[in-house]
Amino acid sequence: MTSRPRYSCALPPTVDVVERAALAERLGYHRVWLFDSPALHGDMWIALARVAAGTGRIGLATGVAVPGLRHPMVTASAIGSVDELAPGRLTVAFGTGFTARHALGDKPVAWADLARHVRRVRALLHGAVVDIGGRPCQMMQLPGTGPRPPIDVPLWVAASGPKGDRVARELGVPGVVTTGVPPEGGTWTECALLRFGTVLRAGEDHTASRVVEAAGPGYASVVHAVWQNAGTAVDALPGGKAWRTSVEAERPEGQRHLVVHQGHLSRLTGRDRAMVAAAGPAILEPGWTGDAASVAARFGEAGAAGVTEVVYVPAGPDVPGELTAFAAAAGS
Repeated sequence: MTSRPRYSCALPPTVDVVERAALAERLGYHRVWLFDSPALHGDMWIALARVAAGTGRIGLATGVAVPGLRHPMVTASAIGSVDELAPGRLTVAFGTGFTARHALGDKPVAWADLARHVRRVRALLHGAVVDIGGRPCQMMQLPGTGPRPPIDVPLWVAASGPKGDRVARELGVPGVVTTGVPPEGGTWTECALLRFGTVLRAGEDHTASRVVEAAGPGYASVVHAVWQNAGTAVDALPGGKAWRTSVEAERPEGQRHLVVHQGHLSRLTGRDRAMVAAAGPAILEPGWTGDAASVAARFGEAGAAGVTEVVYVPAGPDVPGELTAFAAAAGS
């Protein structure tokens, strides 16, 4: 029998993240995943520590930690510190950092570099001596001075696409995060599917202001990705050319990444709102936007495909309301 996926949520590391995580815990969410985009939000590890101290049982996860932002030892120490605060509750997923890295004007991490980073962090957590940059490194904490290996925290990979899937299998990770059903759906012990969108109320459609603010950021993230990958190809999207012209007028070439990704998956900028308005009903197509019954049905479909956990990304000015509505749909 196919198991129904659990429901979790992904949040940016904001000042009110503990309050939102505590609500998620009360609503029965399995885990709270936190974004790792230092140019766009606060620090993920500080926020995870705050959530660990401010909640009692909800799982904690990195959604996702990005190699290259920190030395492997810094990451290993952070993992151990959060695990000390919330034993057995932390899962650490690593990804190439599409948004986090592009917001810094850099490319995502190469898959070979991600695999090396995961192996190094894993070895450090187990207490091994690890060569990093030609220098031996090892966790050396004495009793009472910090987290001491072995530290048993699951390490996952964000594995959307065949390359990521292959690296995750080579690393032998226990779980993956994906934006779509993996090519070999159902073969992972744990598979977390990232979904944005909003639960529609009676009479709502794409013209409702609440829907625009809640579903719009997910649609905008797709536009941002098109621009980042293909530049002027964004002109083919509704409102895309006006959106691109606005970006180019605001920042010179070489600096446009500093504004494109603002509000990623959380809120609309002025230019994004105009582009979302031009898109009309198309803003409802990405992610999971629909009434409660349709969202509930998608849980069954995801479970049949091998997904064990749906990670919902609430957006807009009423995140508590979005969390509450999604939990109700997920449990129905």
